[in-house]
Amino acid sequence: MESLVLGFQEIDPTQHVLVGGKGFNLGELSKVEGIHVPAGFCVTTAGYRAAIESNETYRVLLERLTALKVEDRVQIGEISGEIRRIIIEAGMPSGVGQAIARYLSLFGEEHAYAVRSSATAEDLPHASFAGQQDTYLNIIGQDAIMRHIGKCWASLFTDRAVIYRMQNGFDHRQVYLSVIVQRMVFPQASGILFTADPVTSNRKVVSIDAGFGLGEALVSGLVTADGYRVREGEIVDKRIEAKKLAIYGRQEGGTETKPVDPDRQMTPALTDEQILRLARIGRRIEAYYGSPQDIEWCLDQDTFYIVQSRPITTLYPVPEASDEANRVYLSVGHQQMMTDPMRPLGLSFYLMTTRAPMRAAGGRLFVDATPMLASPAGRETLIHTFGPSDPLIKDALTTIVERDFIPLQQRDGGAPGPQRSLADLPAQTDGDPAIVSELMKRSETSIEVLRQTIRTKSGAELIDFIAEDMQELKKLLFDPQSSSVFMAAMNASSWINDKMNEWLGEKNAADTISQSVPNNITSEMGLALLDVADVVRPYPEVIAYLQHAQENLNLDELLQFAGGQETLDAMHAYLAKYGMRCAGEIDITRTRWSEKPSTLVPLILGNVKSFEPGEGKRKFEQGLREAEAKEHELLDRLKQLPDGEHKATETKRRIDLVRHYIGYREYPKYGMVSRYFVYKQSLSREAERLAAAGVIRETEDIYYLAFEELRDLVRTNTLDEGIIGQRKEEYKLYAKLTPPRVMTSEGEIIAGKYNREHLPAGAIAGLAVSSGVIEGRARVILNMADAELEEGDILVTSFTDPSWTPLFVAIKGLVAEVGGLMTHGSVIAREYGLPAVVGVEHATKLIQDGQRIRVNGTEGYVELM
Repeated sequence: MESLVLGFQEIDPTQHVLVGGKGFNLGELSKVEGIHVPAGFCVTTAGYRAAIESNETYRVLLERLTALKVEDRVQIGEISGEIRRIIIEAGMPSGVGQAIARYLSLFGEEHAYAVRSSATAEDLPHASFAGQQDTYLNIIGQDAIMRHIGKCWASLFTDRAVIYRMQNGFDHRQVYLSVIVQRMVFPQASGILFTADPVTSNRKVVSIDAGFGLGEALVSGLVTADGYRVREGEIVDKRIEAKKLAIYGRQEGGTETKPVDPDRQMTPALTDEQILRLARIGRRIEAYYGSPQDIEWCLDQDTFYIVQSRPITTLYPVPEASDEANRVYLSVGHQQMMTDPMRPLGLSFYLMTTRAPMRAAGGRLFVDATPMLASPAGRETLIHTFGPSDPLIKDALTTIVERDFIPLQQRDGGAPGPQRSLADLPAQTDGDPAIVSELMKRSETSIEVLRQTIRTKSGAELIDFIAEDMQELKKLLFDPQSSSVFMAAMNASSWINDKMNEWLGEKNAADTISQSVPNNITSEMGLALLDVADVVRPYPEVIAYLQHAQENLNLDELLQFAGGQETLDAMHAYLAKYGMRCAGEIDITRTRWSEKPSTLVPLILGNVKSFEPGEGKRKFEQGLREAEAKEHELLDRLKQLPDGEHKATETKRRIDLVRHYIGYREYPKYGMVSRYFVYKQSLSREAERLAAAGVIRETEDIYYLAFEELRDLVRTNTLDEGIIGQRKEEYKLYAKLTPPRVMTSEGEIIAGKYNREHLPAGAIAGLAVSSGVIEGRARVILNMADAELEEGDILVTSFTDPSWTPLFVAIKGLVAEVGGLMTHGSVIAREYGLPAVVGVEHATKLIQDGQRIRVNGTEGYVELM
């Protein structure tokens, strides 16, 4: 029989479900040497179930509540209120009441107690549930304690608790409540301690908030607390606030808010000795749990009592390092325009592909920039590289350098110096467009050979073959000739922008020059989907089927309609060339368009609705005309300057480099993703074999294994059953985290800033990546499948990768939270002639869907109209 009541000292690791998160943590804390925890006990979830589960009305209401969605606020309020009433009226079962009375007699019935809720879904690594259930302080007498235990039970169904569970994916039927009954401490000071700075995430800084009286004054926001920060045994920051109010216990029970004597308001709540002692207690608790903690404390008679400790759920994990030396990490996702987490197999493939020193943390990849920052030449290269492409990263790196966080090595260590401009090496490229065709043909041939060869492989032989073929992928991806082609174009583009600004006073001239260049596989993909829409447009039955099929799309069913064969042929041709793409395509585990063609249906239908036939060709030709006109204009104006013929000749050479080569910049990634898809198709067949044999439950389980773990699985046909479930939970946790652009080995997130001196009042700063100014309706879209765009809309999103390109044909401007000068969305925006600003922090929250905005892609800011 499950215990109805357990003392803190009686709680063991198997009883989490009986006492909830808060109760379990208090049980653990009470056993830590040197930590003072006020005595008490838990009324377990078995007591809660005894009080309520036999009530048929409760069960019916619970089922109705479970069927609701977050949007059903009125019904949530009505049903939750009825459940609370039932729980309170149910009263205390006799067996539970007798057990409570017995423990109260042990701890002293005459004392005052805090009665606090402790849910089973609480203080979890991915959801703290802080403040979702009720707490009652200074409760005196057995009858009052029993009554308030019932109130705590009922608080499991406050509107806020119900909605929080819905938002975090918890089933109301699987969440129960334990109640903590704990001896009251009446402190002169209390507060909260974080063993990692909650503002910067620095794991070496302890942050303490402190006020007079009970801590509820701080938690409720009634007062502004003193703030102390301690680093390695030294107080590094102290902020004393005017603490005008405090909450104290009343003699007859309950609490009251009292004004603090004016002469005492600016007195520190803690002495320096107490601050340092409390910080040491925090570190001891952190060491016990093995992770940063959020700790509630109170001070009585110069003794610190700990009344709660929970993991800090909002910290971004720190990449693991081989030693304890200071390190600096740069986000790969912010450069690849994919800040979502990746599954373990996706991380493995990218790590096997890259040559850069990388570490994984929180399901994302980070480059270890420490070696470059440790050398003078490396520092210069790094900051010079990010200067124009991502000012926020540049500013963060500059801050790190100014702090001397990474000491310079005495010797340079061979770090690369500033790149020599490949635009000034005509002998390597000579502006010959045929080079691009040769490189593309080389990649296509290699992938076709791969397709033919991999068909014969299975089992361990397949895994070994893929590992070996990855070397061919790296050979193509890092081919020096390939790199020199697009680097020549990128450097030529920078040269044009610099010189046209210097000679003609014209900013970002290369943006227009880059429109409608040949051989850009990504921009061609967007125009090609317009061509698919042209095939679909004349056939109303096909359009009607696509409108209603959505997720259940079966392409073969098109054949029953007039125009179905034509549509099917067009879709198959499109998928044959672009079907390996998808959102977050650098993660091999993501669902590709070929695997889920319905992803493209809203885009095709949007193109049918918004455009006339032939729009793809018209858009390309319009961009071509604008680029040619800009070229002639620049050259004509240059010829009027001193030494004009020479300047025009030099500029023409750079323009040719841009026109011939900049489109190729998108191709290496296309080749990589194409190869990934061939690997994935073969691995999927292997996963089907493993699932049929009962080795794994679902084919997608292999995505939660690293490559070497998959190799072992295929060889042995054995798997630790718990590892897949654990990895899936971790992935859910990582999805809720926001990766930083720059972080240190101390966990500190270094946030860069823009220079805002010359912005209009109220403008939101970003990075100018595609010139022009446009006004229009903002469409805030976080998922490409949710896009409902009309011509003239401005896309506002968190990030765009190549898979978003088909949307670009329907918009007039772009605003993104993540991006740089040469990331894919920026490149395509320039080629399509769309004004664009990226790196706009919190854009999707600051800009409302449907709001009219002005995007200045020349100066780099957004105005709310």
